[in-house]
Amino acid sequence: MVKFMTRSLIALTLGLAIAASHIWPAPEARAATSEVRLKDLGRFLGWRENMLVGYGVVTGLANSGDSPRSQATRQALSNMLSQFDMAVTQDQIQSRNVAMVMVTGTLPPTADVGDRIDINVTSMGDARSLAGGTLIMTPLRGPDRKTYALAQGPLSVGGYRYDANGNSRQKNHPTAGVVPLGATVEVPVRADLVTDDGQLHFVLKDADSGTARRIAQRINQSMGEGAARSLDAKTIAVRAPQSASAMNDYVARIEDLAVAPDQASRVVINERTGTVVSGGDTRISPITISHGDIRVSVVTQYQASQPEFVELAGPGVRSLVIGNTDLSVEESGQSVAASFPNGTVGDLVRALAKARVSTRDVISILQAIKAAGALYADLIVQ
Repeated sequence: MVKFMTRSLIALTLGLAIAASHIWPAPEARAATSEVRLKDLGRFLGWRENMLVGYGVVTGLANSGDSPRSQATRQALSNMLSQFDMAVTQDQIQSRNVAMVMVTGTLPPTADVGDRIDINVTSMGDARSLAGGTLIMTPLRGPDRKTYALAQGPLSVGGYRYDANGNSRQKNHPTAGVVPLGATVEVPVRADLVTDDGQLHFVLKDADSGTARRIAQRINQSMGEGAARSLDAKTIAVRAPQSASAMNDYVARIEDLAVAPDQASRVVINERTGTVVSGGDTRISPITISHGDIRVSVVTQYQASQPEFVELAGPGVRSLVIGNTDLSVEESGQSVAASFPNGTVGDLVRALAKARVSTRDVISILQAIKAAGALYADLIVQ
């Protein structure tokens, strides 16, 4: 039995009541983890997006652009006009209808000439707003300094700023905007999935040895024995297809395979927002905590579930150890009671919420339970 009693000043009295003879439910008795497609668990090495960047000029601003103090803007505008055989010095440029901007975009793993991509535009100078402006043709380069796309078009800005007689009115962020489909791909891009050793490497988003082993087993079941093997907790080596033309179908078949990921339980708490997130089967062991005028009791009983007829039983028929947990919460002055079938973090949080325990007190209780070694999960504090 577990009892929680609390006072205004947080006083924690922790006492573990775990007996060596206690037996947790067998893995088969726990809630089955739903299967997830490999496409959602990771990616093939080489299948990645590529960042593009460039700088350009936005024109058409209603006296809200860079001031004459911005020498970089005047230099960029003078250079641009010189390409049209116009000899204009920096000192002759006094307009506030232009602004110097940074332009960024993301090139997909596979792109053809003529494909369009979205771009983001942000002010580099002292412009007050980019609303109503148009981006002049800007080359976008990759890390290798090669130009892969050209960007141009009217900006869409989700904000504004107006100034009059020393007063200003602003909404959202008017010095950043987007140009939907504002860049045109000029150089084709193809992702190279085959590594130097002639194989494909499937990389997990979250490293886990159990998940990597299950993925290798699942690929071998579908593609044939020896088609895959786990190299480490994050990488699975997959045999490449014999023909390069079959690569797309081969990768698609593998990505459509599904496995049940074997991930460690986690409890994530955000002290700034009071948010608590945990898995549905994150368990806690019997423990005693003192915290306010709350009394919580948890009683866990373990029973063996035996099949009534075992003769000629199939391989799936077996005995299971099942844990039944009753959890109740009482608060002095107002009684609240709740019963749950399992002793998990979710059960505890819901029970404390019914007792009108604040979220920040719940976070303090979870941190104390983890410190006592009674929380069977990683506690992540943000």
